[in-house]
Amino acid sequence: MNLFSIFRRPEKVPTASLYEFAMRDMAVMAKVLDPNSPEFKEWMRGGGDSGVTVSDAMCNTAVFRCVTLISYAIGMLPVHVIDKETKEKARDNSLFDVIHSRPNDWQTAFNFRQYMQRNALVHGNAYAMVVRSMGRVIRLVPLDPRAVEVRQKDDWSIEYRYAVGKGGVRVINPRDMLHVYAESDNGYRGTSMVAVAARAIELARELEKSQTKFFQNGMLLGGMLAHPEQLSPEAYERLRESIWTEYSGSDNAGKWLIGEEGITPHQFKSSAKDSQQIESRELQIEEIARAFGVPRPFLGVDDTSWGSGIDVLGQIFVRYALNPWFTAWEQAMNRTCLSDDDVGRLETKFNAGALLRGSMADQSEFFAKGLGSGGHQPWMDYEEVRDMMDLPKKEIAPNALAQATGAENEPETTT
Repeated sequence: MNLFSIFRRPEKVPTASLYEFAMRDMAVMAKVLDPNSPEFKEWMRGGGDSGVTVSDAMCNTAVFRCVTLISYAIGMLPVHVIDKETKEKARDNSLFDVIHSRPNDWQTAFNFRQYMQRNALVHGNAYAMVVRSMGRVIRLVPLDPRAVEVRQKDDWSIEYRYAVGKGGVRVINPRDMLHVYAESDNGYRGTSMVAVAARAIELARELEKSQTKFFQNGMLLGGMLAHPEQLSPEAYERLRESIWTEYSGSDNAGKWLIGEEGITPHQFKSSAKDSQQIESRELQIEEIARAFGVPRPFLGVDDTSWGSGIDVLGQIFVRYALNPWFTAWEQAMNRTCLSDDDVGRLETKFNAGALLRGSMADQSEFFAKGLGSGGHQPWMDYEEVRDMMDLPKKEIAPNALAQATGAENEPETTT
């Protein structure tokens, strides 16, 4: 695809059926995605295959936090085009600026990758059209995944069909479509993480809704007033009226009824049902976190002290939750965005070093050993250390470097 191909009219092939199918499918999904609709309840009981997506799922704070944690991390980390042999940054390649700083005219690199990663998590797939000029990648245009259909043809090749509206469909070659996904049940289309956690999300929502209803309509009394005999009609009416007007709702929690005619008080105690509801809601947070691979403390469930333990959890999060997505992104960009000549010598790479760094004391020890401190064989130089710390280049005297690494200056010999 070149720069001018995006201005061509969409092909008018017999594709109206696809558009009608997409519109009909979206209409069905609109009903299914309403958690209050009978269709959604039936779908949950029957174990549907499309999943709960976007608005209703993202209203759950655990889902929202999981999605934003992963998508923000993907968005904020730098991505470079690297020379495989020298490990130097290939700044002269057109793809470098596109993926590192300016993917298109209206998004920053962070906004582009965050949006794409959010689509990959929520919808299962993230799509971006690759725009080229003279064979060079100049733009990445993100597409709505709900308007893209992936097809595998009889010859096993793949094509992407993008519904552009009013019955029009643009067929996009895999070479011109950046497609990022991880989990898949057929090998060419991703699976939504929200769909995987659909039952846990629905149960969490029902627990939240039931507790909301309880605080809105329930009577949160501190006790009961018992009468040894039957109340007079006048006293009964006064008590009944006071219950609904003065003692229902969360604002009146813990109040006592004002009795008369020999009524005696009996204080209520919290039941096991109250604590079980709290435990159930925490369990649903864990179920949702498990689907996304996010440690529980990152969702506000305080399971560990905020110290060295949280550093280890952060490393686990990077290694087992983010690294698979790093690989999915890198290989998708290598396959689609690099030319055939560049594939053999260049590669795209996320720099996750900032997320894996320990405390300043740990970093100091690591860099000191890397420079040869304590008799270690050095594997880094001074400029590399400053580059990893995002510090500008600076000249340093050889004797100062030797003193910093603990090396002794050897006396000069003359012949």
